[in-house]
Amino acid sequence: MRPAALTQGLVRRFGDTEALGGVDLDVPHIKKKKILGPNGAGKTTLVRVLATLLRPDEGRAEVFGRDVVTEAGAVRELIGLTGQFAAVDELLSGRENLRMFGRLFRLSRRQSAQRASELLERFGLADAGDRQVKTYSGGMRRRLDLASSLITRPRVLFLDEPTTGLDPRSRNGIWSIARELVGEGMTLLLTTQYLEEADQLADRIAVIDHGRVIAEGTGDELKDNVGGSMVEVRLEQPAERERARDVLLTLGCEEPRTAGRPDELTLAAPRDGVAMVAAAARALEDAELSVRDLRLRRPTLDDVFLELTGATAAADGEGSAEPEAPGVEAPAEARR
Repeated sequence: MRPAALTQGLVRRFGDTEALGGVDLDVPHIKKKKILGPNGAGKTTLVRVLATLLRPDEGRAEVFGRDVVTEAGAVRELIGLTGQFAAVDELLSGRENLRMFGRLFRLSRRQSAQRASELLERFGLADAGDRQVKTYSGGMRRRLDLASSLITRPRVLFLDEPTTGLDPRSRNGIWSIARELVGEGMTLLLTTQYLEEADQLADRIAVIDHGRVIAEGTGDELKDNVGGSMVEVRLEQPAERERARDVLLTLGCEEPRTAGRPDELTLAAPRDGVAMVAAAARALEDAELSVRDLRLRRPTLDDVFLELTGATAAADGEGSAEPEAPGVEAPAEARR
């Protein structure tokens, strides 16, 4: 079976800025694939090319075997797209928005009304369906935006940072819907900066940075590449962190990473994790450094992110810093 989405040597430039520098990506059918990367990495540009909103400068991209440039109309029949910000009319009600999209997608009035009612019910918006969207919460708007992308039951759905700015409860609701859609036979390609989201939701993860895919695999495979175990040390006195760092370097570990806390150090264990913890405890005690906590843990996607990109995950609510293509707007068909 053809992959749901495929790119080979994909390049896209904005003036002197190369947003995509030769991306090769394969998204299998009926899978949840995550594109993980920092702000400005090229995630949104990649989605826009696959959704036929931007033309690549080099390379090619396909959706279920259809070329996004020469067969753009056919591609738009197969896809749905939800961007970083809810693209709904605030002056209309939720129901009116969905009916409008139905009519844009050439459904009859009756079909549009029926599909609107089905989606409002499914997304927990039935009670608010006849209220103006400007009265909706952020989570409700995102659910309505996602519902509008499903009017015509697309085969593949692109979700570009769909939970940006949402509270944890609303984010969990979007995750639940995503799992249901895949269970029903839909393929999802999601971009995110949220490490927990990638870990929880993706079958496979591609890490993109500076317009290139720099790693790909399951969450466990990416974590194993960082190292077997991580040792975290929390000191009683933050002022002693530099001295603790020097002590830990004598154990043969790599340069310890300073966490967000001034009293904490994290390092990859160069050998058996339990032995490393014991050695670290002895060395810190011999140096008369007071330790509040010393523990062993498996690497997280945060460690993967830092190892591969040298950047921390973006703060909640931050948007993409990628270059924008002036004047490019989504055609109605691309929201399928």
